[in-house]
Amino acid sequence: MKRLMLALLVTALPTASLAFETRAQAAWVYDVTTGTVLLDKNAQAPLPPASMSKLMTLNMLFEALHDGRVTMDTTFPVSEKAWRMGGSKMFVEPADRPSVEELIHGIIINSGNDACVVVAEGLGGTEENFARMMNERAAALGLSASHFANASGWPHPEHRMSMHDLGVLAVRLITEFPELYQNFALTNFNYKDRVPSNANNRNPLLALEAGDWHADGLKTGHTQEAGYGLTGSAVSSIDNRRVVFVLSGLQSEADRAAESEAVVNYAFRQFTQKNVVRANQRVGTADVWMGGAEQVGLVAPDGVSLLVPAQAQNDITAEVVYTGPIEAPVTKGQELGQLIVRVPGMEDHTVPLVAESDVAQGGFGTRLSTAARVLADRFLAADQPAS
Repeated sequence: MKRLMLALLVTALPTASLAFETRAQAAWVYDVTTGTVLLDKNAQAPLPPASMSKLMTLNMLFEALHDGRVTMDTTFPVSEKAWRMGGSKMFVEPADRPSVEELIHGIIINSGNDACVVVAEGLGGTEENFARMMNERAAALGLSASHFANASGWPHPEHRMSMHDLGVLAVRLITEFPELYQNFALTNFNYKDRVPSNANNRNPLLALEAGDWHADGLKTGHTQEAGYGLTGSAVSSIDNRRVVFVLSGLQSEADRAAESEAVVNYAFRQFTQKNVVRANQRVGTADVWMGGAEQVGLVAPDGVSLLVPAQAQNDITAEVVYTGPIEAPVTKGQELGQLIVRVPGMEDHTVPLVAESDVAQGGFGTRLSTAARVLADRFLAADQPAS
């Protein structure tokens, strides 16, 4: 296996100098733009998610909208069970027939437990059957540390999600349903003039004027068991980077607001996005065996873009790895090796390298000269005295 070390003109601080000490019991911070995990604290542990699990109910409803089972104007009946739900409410009543659009607002903005039951019964017949549907879909989506007992996040010993799963689900809602995701930025909804002002969107970042970033989602949560939590997302106004973060187990609304702002500031102000290698930029060469050329260029077809700390000190290094020499013929675009980019304290970033151009198989003269060279090398090696 051939290895070639490269020096890149990008630098980075060790992670230890940038560690973010969160007061949350569990947290996950993810840069969506570059696919980089910036913080992982107990993120794989299944924990009570409270109302943050309403994101799964919304995912089920968004999927129903996308595949045509319902429209925004579809209406659902309100059962006595939904009407009697406690906690946060949209304040539907048995005589109402709320539309899907109204229910989306009621779940996102009012965190309506009653609205979740209406959706569950409208899509699944019963909330219990809807919970089974949620679990089946979660398994298909790879949410391996999630189990749903209801549609609202109402406390239940078997209702659990990890912060990682919540973050992955948030990314899905953002990327798969962009036109529906816009609803997460709305702050007020008053169904039939029944909703008090303190039942509107509790996401503390939506009204924040940070200057260099703005938040546009997603969902708060609070129960005595879970503490205060937030699954949030924000976009940088400088480079349009998006981050998703999940916090759980905070002690108060004030702690939730302060910690959420601090996490987003950390993600945007401690890191910057750098284009390390341009698309189709040659980063090395590979030896070719029996070819019309002795070497072929190696390129990264999609380039390499990484997050690096804004105050950089230590060099990022890169290594080209391939098994060679490569036997001719070689086709342009053929995968031949890997580029491994290393930032101290962070996971290695590996991208495929492909042939920059075609290399035809050598003719009779090439094969003859190669064979002669191999025989000469073997003769010289055999003629060396034993050590």
